[in-house]
Amino acid sequence: MRFMRLGEPGAEVPVVSDGDVVWDLRSLTADLDGAFFASGGLERAEVAAAAGELAGFDGSGMRVGAPIARPAAVICIGMNYAAHARESGSQPPSDIVVFYKHPNTVIGPYDDIMIPPGSATTDWEVELAVVIGRRARYLASPEEALAHIAGYTIANDVSERDYQLERSGGQWSKGKSFETFNPLGPWLLPAGQVGDGSGLRLWSTVNGQPRQDSTTSDLIFNVAQIVYRLSQFTVLEPGDLINTGTPEGVALSGRFPYLENGDIVELGIDRLGEQRATMRAATA
Repeated sequence: MRFMRLGEPGAEVPVVSDGDVVWDLRSLTADLDGAFFASGGLERAEVAAAAGELAGFDGSGMRVGAPIARPAAVICIGMNYAAHARESGSQPPSDIVVFYKHPNTVIGPYDDIMIPPGSATTDWEVELAVVIGRRARYLASPEEALAHIAGYTIANDVSERDYQLERSGGQWSKGKSFETFNPLGPWLLPAGQVGDGSGLRLWSTVNGQPRQDSTTSDLIFNVAQIVYRLSQFTVLEPGDLINTGTPEGVALSGRFPYLENGDIVELGIDRLGEQRATMRAATA
């Protein structure tokens, strides 16, 4: 079952779909948020849909929003594919590299992405995104970590490389937190339908030309290890979003041009759908 939010920003309606029929979830929850995930909402919704207890919903022509309400935290893992580390001029890390994005970077999967004023180094990054379903602190093992995941979706960890690397002051978040820099969705697939997140093909194109093409089996630190390691130094709350890293094939490699006004960025992950965004020049 696919969990989605349809409607204009700030007025999205939570729904669930089997790929054909769409059901309204407002009889169960006001939104797809941490409280819903922590209370077993995904499972309750699937049971209610199967039992015919949910009203149908006609979302034809409606905007597709991010599949979760604005998270309290967007935690990102850097350099988590060896080939991407090499193209970035870095050695593969011995432990997870962590940075944060502002939660207000999260937008829908088809919304425009705004290029910051004066930017000539805005880049794309397709990533498997993890949504936390249960509070996680000081977990005992990676195996235990999987039980704390609500589901998976697609993120584009858009990056402004000059701010990330040259103006960073030693940290990356400055180049990661511009408005619209985290398109998410189109849907959330419950963890029980995806498993540990391995073996999923992920890809990206710019103006129809191939850029990234890899599989989540190539993650240096897999999903379970990421959640486990994060829990050793931060408390993960239901509804928190984790971007797990991007494979090689970004503009930072020097093999491709950076994004410009009017470019079309498309990306996808097996079973999790596809995104399509138009780059637009932001005005101050």
